[in-house]
Amino acid sequence: MATNQHRTQASGTLGTSAWLALAIATLSGCASLDGNGFSPLQPPPQVTTVPTRSPADGRADAAAPAGTTTLATPAAVPNAKDARDASTASVAAATAPGTPVPVQEGPLAPVPGITAPAAHAPTAAAAASDAGVDVAGPPSDPLEPEAPVQLDPATTHADLWARIRRGFGMPPLDSDLVREHERWYASRPDYVQRMTERGSRYLFHIVAEVERRKMPLELALLPFIESAFNPTAISTARASGMWQFMPGTGRDYDLKQNLFRDDRRDVLASTRAALDYLGRLHGMFGDWQLALAAYNWGEGNVKKALARNEKAGLPTDYASLSMPAETRHYVPKLLAVKHIVADPKAFGLSLPEVQNHPYFLSVPIQRDIDVALAARLAGLSVDEFRNLNPQHSKPVILAAGTPQVLLPFDNADRFVQQLKQHRGQFASWTAWVVPKTMRPAEAARQTGMSEATLREVNRIPPRMLVKAGSALLVPRSERRVADVPEALADNGQMALAPDLPPMRKVSLKARKGDTVASLARRYRVSPAQFAQWNQVGTSSALKAGQALVVYQPNKVKAKARAGAAPQRKVARPSSAAGPQAGSVAKRSRSNVKVARRADD
Repeated sequence: MATNQHRTQASGTLGTSAWLALAIATLSGCASLDGNGFSPLQPPPQVTTVPTRSPADGRADAAAPAGTTTLATPAAVPNAKDARDASTASVAAATAPGTPVPVQEGPLAPVPGITAPAAHAPTAAAAASDAGVDVAGPPSDPLEPEAPVQLDPATTHADLWARIRRGFGMPPLDSDLVREHERWYASRPDYVQRMTERGSRYLFHIVAEVERRKMPLELALLPFIESAFNPTAISTARASGMWQFMPGTGRDYDLKQNLFRDDRRDVLASTRAALDYLGRLHGMFGDWQLALAAYNWGEGNVKKALARNEKAGLPTDYASLSMPAETRHYVPKLLAVKHIVADPKAFGLSLPEVQNHPYFLSVPIQRDIDVALAARLAGLSVDEFRNLNPQHSKPVILAAGTPQVLLPFDNADRFVQQLKQHRGQFASWTAWVVPKTMRPAEAARQTGMSEATLREVNRIPPRMLVKAGSALLVPRSERRVADVPEALADNGQMALAPDLPPMRKVSLKARKGDTVASLARRYRVSPAQFAQWNQVGTSSALKAGQALVVYQPNKVKAKARAGAAPQRKVARPSSAAGPQAGSVAKRSRSNVKVARRADD
């Protein structure tokens, strides 16, 4: 530390070494200039004692207990360097062994109910999870991510239904089917109420997307028909989501379907895909009613129906086509909903108020995070969180595959702030690639979890093997701390195989009167399995002599041989027996040959 000997009078002359020493002293905070030259050196910061707080009653004691290290704070800090040094000293003192840690308050305080990490050296996982500032970005409107979020625009409290009515543009359809569906909805006010309340979460976004594409706003009502605005709905034909995409069509429109998520249920992705598909169909047929028929029935079927009518000289409008009952009712059902939205009082119904502003905002995430933790930080129940993020079928969200989460308008900012304050790991699950085909019990042993939990989380049915290369969701550990990479998050699949002993192929020929069911019973397999092996239907007729196959466990062969009765010789018919006896003997030998072939 520089001392007073470096100070000279302002009128005096300083040598080179003196100037250098004075410069060092000045930069170190021990000397400063005043109006007449140099002022006297400032003394070092005075140390005061911070009263400790009694953990029992929160009172501030007059002095720290004997033998306790107290926190040192500077009474006066002459420059920024001293402020940083004092702050560093305070942190060091606070973390020393035996030091009472003061109550943390403000933006960096831990979230109540979440255990703070231990004071000892953090693991790699804990150190990575402490980077809370980089976990999420600012909330934004998914349709205008660069525009500032308007918290209270002039149109916020306007009625969204009025906006929808102004955007109707499809031609009417004079059909008894329309009136039939109007009566059906009018007689079920509770159903209409539930459906519209559920749809109010998503309608603003869909309306804005439809308007942006300059499409008629009747299309925004289509999820009422497809799924009653249930984003987790799944049909018997395996169509899924609010817009009811089939697996193949979903993949055609870049809707990922893997172990971790199903984008057919994703509110943003499925809406984008549905409107892309409808726009393409309208460009193909030039008519919205035909486009809707193709959305329900398939574009190839609509093309064939149009070709049939053209060949027969019949009209080619929607009402004139020969279609399945579901497609024939499809557009009338949509138009019935349109008429109810246009004038609910005419049908004795009332629609819940839907405000003309986003119900949800998009929050970018950069780290994997448990669904339960994300919901808690946003102040939501898990069910409420899943209503807006229904594509996640597992208890963790993988940031590499899902760049954002959707949160209600009023909860998005809370989530970002709470996420910054969170201390601890963000995800307790990760993905593990199975190195070889194995039983679930072995996979559970290698990943440190119970077999029951492994089966439940990954939905592995009984008596199945997990094939090599499959991705499984497993707990994080000290060896598995990194977030799931993008390639695995986007393409992770689980492949299963029956857990059966090695099988052998048995060839046989059908006899007169044999059926798929009778042969399945004979070989103790299901009719469906037997039919699949032989590429026939379960009720298909079998011809005598038809070549068939069946697969049997190898152990059956050994058991059959061990317990088989000794073969009896087939007596040759004597000449006195005549030709009829000879034919019986031939049939007997034929039956024995088939039986032996079945046992080989």
